Amino acid sequence: MNTIKNLILISLLFIVKISIAQTVNTLTLTRQDFKNTSNNTVTVTSYKKSDTHYIYSGGDGGFIDVFSLDKKGKLTPVSSHELFNSKGPARGLVADNINGTDYLFVGNKGANAVEVFQIQNNGSLKRVYTLNDTDETHLGVVITLQVIHMKKASYLFVGGLEDTPGLSSFKIHSNGSLTHVQSLKDDHNIYTDGIIGMFSHKINGKTFLYTGGFQDNGVSSFRVYENGHFKNINNIGDNTTDRFLTGTYPVTGVTLEGNHYVIVGHRHHKYYKRGNFIKKKDFVYHGDGVSVFKINNKGALVPHSTLIDNENTMLTGQTRIEILSVSNKEAIVAIGTKDDESIQLCKLDTNGTLTPISYLKTGYPIYYGLGSVKIDEALFFIAGSVRFDVKKLVSYKVSAEKNNSNKKVLRHIINLKFKENISQEEIDKVLFAFENLKNEIPEITNLEWGINTSTEGQSKGFNYCFTLTFNNANALEIYLFHKAHLKLVNIIGPLLDDAMVMDYWVEK
Repeated sequence: MNTIKNLILISLLFIVKISIAQTVNTLTLTRQDFKNTSNNTVTVTSYKKSDTHYIYSGGDGGFIDVFSLDKKGKLTPVSSHELFNSKGPARGLVADNINGTDYLFVGNKGANAVEVFQIQNNGSLKRVYTLNDTDETHLGVVITLQVIHMKKASYLFVGGLEDTPGLSSFKIHSNGSLTHVQSLKDDHNIYTDGIIGMFSHKINGKTFLYTGGFQDNGVSSFRVYENGHFKNINNIGDNTTDRFLTGTYPVTGVTLEGNHYVIVGHRHHKYYKRGNFIKKKDFVYHGDGVSVFKINNKGALVPHSTLIDNENTMLTGQTRIEILSVSNKEAIVAIGTKDDESIQLCKLDTNGTLTPISYLKTGYPIYYGLGSVKIDEALFFIAGSVRFDVKKLVSYKVSAEKNNSNKKVLRHIINLKFKENISQEEIDKVLFAFENLKNEIPEITNLEWGINTSTEGQSKGFNYCFTLTFNNANALEIYLFHKAHLKLVNIIGPLLDDAMVMDYWVEK
């Protein structure tokens, strides 16, 4: 049954190329594969072990799914593992090597705990330790984790949210266990209330940690010492002139020609329908944008530049920022959004300026579920949707190509074979629902269907054929993950014996 649904949903015989150009020669995102997941996708991370790249996906259910990713972008399911409270959700996922052993650290948001899994030789997981919240730590509603390696030891930094905000560090032992080192309770001076993003820089032999406070709308910098202790350096809050930090969310960074940058996005509080957990109700909405901070020689954050959202960018409700590639002169930055349902690609130059390159309208909202992987010279994105009706993990390949699809239109052909015991009345309901898609999904520029009349005997039992036309491949992506389409897939799946899907381009 799932095979039929997947055939209807996406044909993997055709690789869809997505690019809406903001420059003439741009980057394209090409969907390579997709696989079912146990949950919706809230967080994704990757790890290379024994020359194999593994993907770890967690969401608002009690499972972490493991996949392998090959050099063509194909995802292969490996295993699925239940969290100790059987419901999760898994939010923070960080994989790293500690004294020769590979571990996956998991923030179990619903259990107010951190779980430590040993990564086995085939990429599967074995739980070795669970750290529960206490009165002196800040693991409540844990969302973000960060591993920091010092000369003689490694430390796990954890941020809390809602009732117990703050920042804590734990020493990571060789067996995966964790020992509490220091906790700093949130106050009105630092921005650690709802740490959803963290990033660390090593500058001139010193280690610095940068946190984003979702609830208190700002970013903070900390010096991290060899013993795992840390001290606040400086703090910068939101304003309405040169930064966008209301609902500070993703935080990442990069070094270019000796210049150290921290890149910060936000999902503004105005986008939350469930606003009862937003503590500061007097926020001001002043648009969307990505803020870039430069790090001075003391490790402090200095406001540097902003990329402001407009009609040509997709920056509304950012939930993940990934550094895809870094050269000496520039970095390619990917920004995942929940509200724009997109992946925005940008270039960050040595001067710390973000410039839009291209974007992909995914057709589904991304909620921290975005990761980048480099295999040999190939670059991939792994993305998933927070929506429960999708439950797919998708791989995209990134390539530098010129987009010529504006001269063509895309035909999407669907052939259906109904089961013999399905009544004509049930079939007619499906036909009506299929035809109505053009009224619910504006990206469909034309839809026609017909009943097979061929007498050649080569139809293999397929009786109904639908032809949908799209102006570009991006429109097809939106259709594939549209709620109306997914609803139809769930209705029609049990009625079918088989389905066949094909796509091709034609000149306009």
